[in-house]
Amino acid sequence: MKSHAAVAAELLGDEDLVQGVLRDLESSRLDEKEKALFRFVGKVNRQSPNITAADMQPLYALGWTDEVIYYAITVCALFNFYNRWIDATGVHALSDEAHREGGKRSALYGYVRK
Repeated sequence: MKSHAAVAAELLGDEDLVQGVLRDLESSRLDEKEKALFRFVGKVNRQSPNITAADMQPLYALGWTDEVIYYAITVCALFNFYNRWIDATGVHALSDEAHREGGKRSALYGYVRK
């Protein structure tokens, strides 16, 4: 988790915000709209078989779109895949510094390479 936090901090330019969210989402500086999306992603991460359309209603009420919800689910699923793949294959995780450098590249060029 620490390395993912390093990337997020680099992308956002606010390590204190990222650490606050990791410590306690509810007392973090995120606004209610962002907290709702993180709560939903938490459920995707821990209870995905139990998700129903009703779980998305609070997100719609706060202005999130199907596209954003789709991407949030996809990012959560991909990180789970990557973490399990790394764990099972014995590939060594990147250092926090390597993650920070990747975060800088993503902040500068985005995730999509053309």
